[in-house]
Amino acid sequence: MLGTTAAAPIGEVSATVTGLRSDKGQVLACLTDSTGDFPGCEHDSNARTLIVPARAPVELDFGPVPTGTYAISLVHDENGNGKLDKRLIVPAEGFGFSRNARVRFGPPSFAAAAFKVDGSEAHQAIRMRYLF
Repeated sequence: MLGTTAAAPIGEVSATVTGLRSDKGQVLACLTDSTGDFPGCEHDSNARTLIVPARAPVELDFGPVPTGTYAISLVHDENGNGKLDKRLIVPAEGFGFSRNARVRFGPPSFAAAAFKVDGSEAHQAIRMRYLF
């Protein structure tokens, strides 16, 4: 869990986001170690969330976290309403995942986006994707 004891070894987690189609709005980012709460994170009280302006280059710093397995999900919230807008059931705004996990018929699994934090720096390069 992200909120575990301070005695646990920690590592720094950061990410660079590329491929933004515009500098409109903001990037919503979530770091979680909860397989059941990925990719949304809204029900994970231990998730680390960031909101940063969508101006390249986008650098995300999640800070120190206990060692473990984590995944990152991103949304390019172009209209600034704080959520991923959809057309019917298809994302109308940009999205991205750690390890650039593939999107097939829905978001990737936690395992597909997961990376290890082992007490050192863990950096992810994440490419934003758009379907429209």
